[in-house]
Amino acid sequence: MARNMTDYAATCRSFQLPTPARFNWAFDTFDAWARDPAKLALLWVAADGQPRRFTYAELAERSRRFANALAGLGVAAGERVFVMLPRVHQWWEIVLGCIRARAVSVPGTTLLTPKDIEYRLNIAEASVVVTDEDNQEKIERVIARCPTVKHRIVVGRGAGWHAYEPLLARASAQMAHPRNASGDPMMIYFTSGTTGYPKMVLHTHASYPIGHVITGKFWLDNTPDDLHWTISDTGWAQAAWTCLFAPWNMGAAIFVWDARGKRFEPEETLTMFERFPITTFFAPPTAYRMLVQEPLRKYTFPALRHCLGAGEAVNPEVIAAWKEGTGHHIHEGYGQTETVLVAATFPATPWKPGSMGPAAPGHRLAIVDEDGRELPRGTEGDIAIAVRPERPVGMFSEYWKNPEATAKCHRGDWYVTGDRASMDEDGYIWFVGRADDVINSASYRIGPFEVESALVEHPAVLEAAVIGKADALRGEIVKAFVVLAPGYPPTDALAGELQAHVKTVTAPYKYPREIEFVLDLPKTISGKIRRTELRQLERARATKG
Repeated sequence: MARNMTDYAATCRSFQLPTPARFNWAFDTFDAWARDPAKLALLWVAADGQPRRFTYAELAERSRRFANALAGLGVAAGERVFVMLPRVHQWWEIVLGCIRARAVSVPGTTLLTPKDIEYRLNIAEASVVVTDEDNQEKIERVIARCPTVKHRIVVGRGAGWHAYEPLLARASAQMAHPRNASGDPMMIYFTSGTTGYPKMVLHTHASYPIGHVITGKFWLDNTPDDLHWTISDTGWAQAAWTCLFAPWNMGAAIFVWDARGKRFEPEETLTMFERFPITTFFAPPTAYRMLVQEPLRKYTFPALRHCLGAGEAVNPEVIAAWKEGTGHHIHEGYGQTETVLVAATFPATPWKPGSMGPAAPGHRLAIVDEDGRELPRGTEGDIAIAVRPERPVGMFSEYWKNPEATAKCHRGDWYVTGDRASMDEDGYIWFVGRADDVINSASYRIGPFEVESALVEHPAVLEAAVIGKADALRGEIVKAFVVLAPGYPPTDALAGELQAHVKTVTAPYKYPREIEFVLDLPKTISGKIRRTELRQLERARATKG
């Protein structure tokens, strides 16, 4: 099959991605593929292993019904709809329906705790909550403290909730194009920070979904003949990236395996390639690290042709092992919740082991200093994306209700990503690390502030500092340095108690896998904890070890 990009330089020179003044992706892009009534959009495998096929036409109808159901409840354009569902097919219908209704979808992972949910519902001023029976109870524990929520919808059944399927059955399947402005708000994702609670990343109707043409065409290399599989929770922006907008922009079908309640099973995952004609595949590096531990030559990959990884750096050793076992290279990609694909190792560019490749078409990247000045090639600095004279298609519009954070990430003509790197003479980016303290563990971005806040709620904890510690499997693990309150001895039992406490206060994946009790923490003159010093301490220990 011919690649979508065969000449990187020529593609970048000629690249254009116009955005119309009025645009609704569900009507203008998705429904264009739905004109073929038989065209497959979603091959969904339920938790029991049984597959179900959804055409573009069927999802178009069901999402129109959901949009009309929202209208019937009195939900107006711009209102926020919080969606917390596992990998059930209804998630795709609901997000599409929100786009049609001009409601702003706010996806959240089912790993969220009631405390996390309460914060998100209130800061987003959500008027609708959608979840499933397994997660209802978490919503009900906090709903009395979330005054903006007017409607609760459950995929399943629940007293006092609107049941999803009857809601759809009563709604009309007919709906006219809303002719909404391209710049209207469409979707909000929360992203972790280091000095506060998660920020709301606001994307608009045209820029974000159209921008993912870059992701789908040049990185996923998708065509209308592909079946693409992304391993991702629906609560993360990766789902919007490569499990929604990017493949469907290209008319590909999406493969989804529910696998609810299961730990990641490499052996069962690999059998999916034998059961279903999956052609393109995305997984986070943590998953690849586990997959290459299996005897890959024992499995067959009859339809697979293109593989991808992102979220953190993929070790060259893992790329080599996957290539040896499957015959396919892992093409790395770089971007953020705030962006579409920004840089990547494309099929049309030479691979430099350890580099995350050159800029994606439509983007001009540079390494800048603290004043926004471009640094010489080979010099470490901040990764920046040019936003003037033109802002790239696909970038977020703002951190909603947080103008200070929006202003802080812009430096002159640049949007500064918060990541550190250098750029070589060929324009390839060589990642160094995060400029902030966000921890990237198994592709989950974890803000230390949230974990520290959970720890200090425990009476035994006087102070806490949290960092990411290098880990062969997860990339990083969460490590906590804890100063105990008087009267509490530093024991293994107490460490286990603190870990269990964090799991109950915040999402379980954020808990510190390692706790070290210390007498004090390194601080600046103004009293701020120097996490950098703690990271240096861990690196020094690793070197000696």
